[in-house]
Amino acid sequence: MQVIQHSVERLRTALVSNRPDLAERYTKFSREERRLLEEGLQPDSPLFFAITLHSDSDWITSHPEAPQDFQSFYSNPYRSTPIKGRNTVYIQTIGSFGDTEGVEGQYVEWLREYCEAFYFGLPVKLLDPLMVADTGCTFRINSISHNLQIHAGDLLHFLKKRKPKDAFCIVGITMIDLYPKDSWNFVFGQASLTEGVGVFSFARYDDNFYSRSYKGRLQKGKVLKPNDYSVFTGYYTPPITSTLLLRSCKTLTHEIGHIFGIKHCQWLQCVMQGSNHLEESDRRPLDLCPICLRKLHSVLGFRIAERYKQVTWHRAGERALMKGAAHLLP
Repeated sequence: MQVIQHSVERLRTALVSNRPDLAERYTKFSREERRLLEEGLQPDSPLFFAITLHSDSDWITSHPEAPQDFQSFYSNPYRSTPIKGRNTVYIQTIGSFGDTEGVEGQYVEWLREYCEAFYFGLPVKLLDPLMVADTGCTFRINSISHNLQIHAGDLLHFLKKRKPKDAFCIVGITMIDLYPKDSWNFVFGQASLTEGVGVFSFARYDDNFYSRSYKGRLQKGKVLKPNDYSVFTGYYTPPITSTLLLRSCKTLTHEIGHIFGIKHCQWLQCVMQGSNHLEESDRRPLDLCPICLRKLHSVLGFRIAERYKQVTWHRAGERALMKGAAHLLP
């Protein structure tokens, strides 16, 4: 296991910046806010921890890229900022979610509420649910896992046309696996920063997805007919569990972060860390590190304490609701 331990000085520079104007902006935080941000940079911080790499297949090892500090984020001309009249996050569900109607609706509402707390200050709205046939997307059977997959690029094109005029972004979520092109095995999701559009699948967050007993596997030799979407009628989708909800919250907030222009975090453990596999994704915390938190603050302008109160309240509420709905959950 390798620990990525940056010096406090380097972390502070990544947070505050050497640019005089950005350093001056940093002083506008309250004393309590600066204390929180800077205590998180200390090696013995109980709030934020150094990144650990467990194998060569982890994201940072296999996808080398320059770390994005606050200054490089703020200076990026392509980063996205919500403006008045275009500041709403829309969530579009595609296909069925879970096998229990009551939990399905509550699951999507929990995602919406958590996303609204995480991106404090932005309204988050749900669009009317759509079935796969409504999108007109291409689909296939994966030659390795034998499960159904839908074309991520087709969904992005569909969502772009469906994006409301007051939207900052529109994100599609589905329980059906995705692929980006014929030569690829799968993709967890795709997004376009410039278009403010993303689509993400939670299918592989089912603990049984990679087992031979996965209920979404189709019989070998099954042939699909073009544009015959009846194959999705009654198609298996993972049951909604507390683990799947946790993983979904991480993925949704992570991917919307990319639409803002926040790149994969390499500073501290952070929800914006990249992940190549489920084990690595599960190691990510729900929170933003201080450096990524300042990036988000620079475009939304929230009071940090107020945002934490909202996020904490919704996490507590979700835990209570999940406990209350335990009789409906597997």
